[in-house]
Amino acid sequence: MIMDLEQKSIERIKLAALMSEQYYNAPLICTYSGGKDSDVMLELFKRSGVKFEVVNSHTTVDAPQTVYHIREKFKEIEEQGIKTTIVYPTYKGKSCTMWNMIPLKGAPTRKKRWCCDLFKENSTPGRMVATGVRWDESLKRSEREEYETLGKSIKDKKKATYSDLILNNDNDSKRNVIERCEIKGAVVANPIIDWKNKDIWGYIRSEKINYNPLYDMGYSRVGCIGCPISSYKKRCKEFFDFPKYQENYIKSFDIWILKKGSDKFKNGQEMFDWWMENPKMQGQITLFEEDIK
Repeated sequence: MIMDLEQKSIERIKLAALMSEQYYNAPLICTYSGGKDSDVMLELFKRSGVKFEVVNSHTTVDAPQTVYHIREKFKEIEEQGIKTTIVYPTYKGKSCTMWNMIPLKGAPTRKKRWCCDLFKENSTPGRMVATGVRWDESLKRSEREEYETLGKSIKDKKKATYSDLILNNDNDSKRNVIERCEIKGAVVANPIIDWKNKDIWGYIRSEKINYNPLYDMGYSRVGCIGCPISSYKKRCKEFFDFPKYQENYIKSFDIWILKKGSDKFKNGQEMFDWWMENPKMQGQITLFEEDIK
């Protein structure tokens, strides 16, 4: 079963690589976050035999273990002749971090995830990329396709078709045939979209793939420390394990309050408690920007 998934995903990668060379005149990019899905993706790319590059978006709020894991992986694949790039975030032409952006933009929330746009989603302009998005991960991701053309919003995303770029049906004998294609937007391939968690871990173990040590610390998913879309329980664990990040958030909230003023919060600690959405605290679930004045 896993080997069938492997072969199907490799075929998707090969097709996406062909598209990238033909329509972007550049190798396909494998995006890499340092998580388990990224490690599987990277292994599949290496086994596919296609020419590719690897890009990581440095969020400035990843756990140290994730940063070290990325560095180790990049060193390993660079020695194999594969180009790697770590994209550091900028704002208005200057380098930035989560800590100096919060005073300008406020707390990132489920409603206003400016952090994703700034730190993750603008690192590969004008290139075709492959991601580790999987249907199994969330309801929102269950709506994603194997190949997509992406617009400026979720509503603009659509399945890529003949008229856009590519066939989406893996069972179609013509799935690698592209006719009179015209690029209408950024194109993303999701080669492991139909893999389940058990498939990911089964492949990691069977192929002895080195993975992020955070998983052995009790994390089921890794990403930005304190991400507002994570559960309250997970965020509490993150700040217990990495208290320096909590200190930095509180300091940044203090500066935001000093600059903007707030009728609701006296200090950064109070704003942090609200931002954490503690279910035992009144008014924690609103999360609208206008509610924090």
